[in-house]
Amino acid sequence: MKAITEWFKFQFNNPQVVYLTVFLLGLFAVLVFMGHMLAPLLAAVVIAYLLEGLVALLERWGIGRLLAVLFVYLAFLLFVTMILFGLMPLLSQQTTQFVQQIPTMLNAGQELLFKLPQSYPEIISSEQISDVMRMIRSEVTVLGQQVLSLSLASVLGLIAVMIYLILVPILIFFLMKDKERLVTWVSRFAPRDHQLVSQVWSEVDRQIGNYVRGKFWEIVIVWFACVATFTFLGLQYSMLLAVLVGVSVLIPYVGAAVVTIPVVLVAWFQWGFTSEFFVLVSAYLFIQA
Repeated sequence: MKAITEWFKFQFNNPQVVYLTVFLLGLFAVLVFMGHMLAPLLAAVVIAYLLEGLVALLERWGIGRLLAVLFVYLAFLLFVTMILFGLMPLLSQQTTQFVQQIPTMLNAGQELLFKLPQSYPEIISSEQISDVMRMIRSEVTVLGQQVLSLSLASVLGLIAVMIYLILVPILIFFLMKDKERLVTWVSRFAPRDHQLVSQVWSEVDRQIGNYVRGKFWEIVIVWFACVATFTFLGLQYSMLLAVLVGVSVLIPYVGAAVVTIPVVLVAWFQWGFTSEFFVLVSAYLFIQA
């Protein structure tokens, strides 16, 4: 106990450690107690921070700050517009089609399962198959109710979404344009001796930048490879499944394992155990390798 006490005394005798601790605790308190109210501002700060890397890159190429901000901001708006009016309607359409096909898929799976007792009566019985199908249908019903409640919540939150779509882009632009002024203003409240905080932030900034850039390009490459492969082979719901596979890279190993299930099931329900099925599964596993 004495060793722990001495360690705390040694560490907190350094004012910079105290400043860093107070800063982190204050940031945590703001996120916990005011995160909901400040959500648009926090979202704008995060996005502006991510876009700042592109602005800095253009500045290193000799482009002025304001022109670089305008170029990156317009590219961001174009990207968001393409997602909202290009990708989202297609995903919504394919999701609706997929949900409508679930009963058909369940019936096909039930027919296959009920053939198992005939082939392997010593391993599995018809009663066990009935119990499994009853459990699956119960889970699907619960899932459908959850999706319905989510849809109602989405309708009720439509006004909030519209506010985000208007307010957040405006905040992003001014956060990027007036970055230097904002940094100067915030630095007035920082203690004079804040070298440790600056060092920690510099390292965190570098690591976050590398991680975000790496994950972004990994998502794009995996998504593009999947959508091209699925579309070329004629797999149903190709865009929906490709997006799921792309997003799954955010959770290493577990995400890939989970998203493999719908890809394989959709391919099996569409083709059965045919050559097309094995070609697609092989191509998908090659992409994930």
